[in-house]
Amino acid sequence: MAKSKNEKRIKELRKKIDTIDLEILKLLNKRASYVVEMGKTKLEGQREFYAPEREREIYRKLLAKNKGPFPNQALKNVYREIMSGALSLEKPIKVAFLGPPATFTHQACIQHFGLSGEFVPKNDITDVFGDVERGRVDYGVVPIENTTEGVVSHTLDMFISSQLKICSEILIEVSLSLLNKSGKPDDITKVCSHPHAIAQSSHWLKEHLPKIPLVDVSSTAAAAQMATVDSSTAAIASDAAKDLYDLKVVEKKIEDNANNFTRFLVIGRKEAKKTGSDKTSIMFAIKDAPGALYKMLRPFAATGINLTKIESRPLKRKAWEYIFFLDMDGHIKDRKIKQAIEELEGRCSFLKILGSYPKSP
Repeated sequence: MAKSKNEKRIKELRKKIDTIDLEILKLLNKRASYVVEMGKTKLEGQREFYAPEREREIYRKLLAKNKGPFPNQALKNVYREIMSGALSLEKPIKVAFLGPPATFTHQACIQHFGLSGEFVPKNDITDVFGDVERGRVDYGVVPIENTTEGVVSHTLDMFISSQLKICSEILIEVSLSLLNKSGKPDDITKVCSHPHAIAQSSHWLKEHLPKIPLVDVSSTAAAAQMATVDSSTAAIASDAAKDLYDLKVVEKKIEDNANNFTRFLVIGRKEAKKTGSDKTSIMFAIKDAPGALYKMLRPFAATGINLTKIESRPLKRKAWEYIFFLDMDGHIKDRKIKQAIEELEGRCSFLKILGSYPKSP
């Protein structure tokens, strides 16, 4: 009797859920019709189809209004795909990334643009910049820094000569797995991965595979590809690589630092609009002299601007001169940001604004 009553209640609830699903479908298609109209209007006005500031505002409003029990992160994931599908109706977005597929850069693309984006894998960071500059793709996604391994120097160097702008940033949590064909550690005679991934799991490797050779390759996905054709090779890679290359898990979460994040930049040809929660990145050059850097940073301290990152690189064209990369809270249109940068420009030999863009939520 109780079982029959329980089954009846389940059928009633499923019927209500089915009704709501049909209502959601109807509303999604109504939303899509407005998106198509929006796309035509943008085309007539020669406006950009992709607007990261608009997406940020949608997320902010929805998360602020969400009273549960549907979780915020799930809500954000759902709307990421809704907006990705909608954007494909306006104009399919083509994005170059540091490949091959199933790298963490690829995962960053999907996290930011959704599954409806067209993602083009490139062999190196130079190719990503080149494709965006030549208009072969709409945007590029490149790694910039990791909480464990620090800055990606090649990306910083590319900004010196490139005219591209930073349009957005993406933060993803990096979880590393040891993968091979069998899932058995006894079959492993060498471990392959990107140098950063090997470094990020060095303690685990020393403890569990102390005598196994470690081989640097171009990416975690390239390592996974090698493991598919050689049963004695293990790869340090992501779960996405496991699924794509049909590998098995030897051990999950082998990264040394549980709080392991990588920051990526979305690069494009046009600047992003102000959202109210922005970050600005600049680069500037100074001669090596006592107190030189202090003098350069003084305008930001005087105006109360929060600097979130500073990184230096040697200026290869001249000895003993350096390029500094600076991130700060705020938008270039903010009065105090503009004032501080104008004051800085008068004190240095070279200055370039890389972009103001929405902070990663």
